[in-house]
Amino acid sequence: MRQIISTRKGPNAIGPYSQAVRGGQFIFVSGQISLDPATQKIIDGDIRQRTERVLQNIAGILEARGSSMSNVVRCVVYLKNMSDFEAMNEVYGRIFDAPPPARTAVEVARLPKDSLVCIETIALESNGTE
Repeated sequence: MRQIISTRKGPNAIGPYSQAVRGGQFIFVSGQISLDPATQKIIDGDIRQRTERVLQNIAGILEARGSSMSNVVRCVVYLKNMSDFEAMNEVYGRIFDAPPPARTAVEVARLPKDSLVCIETIALESNGTE
């Protein structure tokens, strides 16, 4: 069964997509950029601050469904500049407990609203089991 997830704990969608969709025991969180949910504007700051905001957005969306960052099984990280990888990785590593989720990180030509980082996520529901 497919269920749409929408919350004020994450920024509104900036296009025709849902913040997240639950399918079975999985939660698929759309790519999040460093939008402040209160203002719907990209935050000021360097890649560390922006990565932190992105991960806070993801956490808020997962919490709306009763899940958490500890249930994340896969992430895809899109960076505007691969030279930001080390700084992004520093923040990412603090957020995810060991063992971390599977992940891909790639450099892209451009991101929505000229963001520096975008992360999409797949998580299990809190009580998800094999």
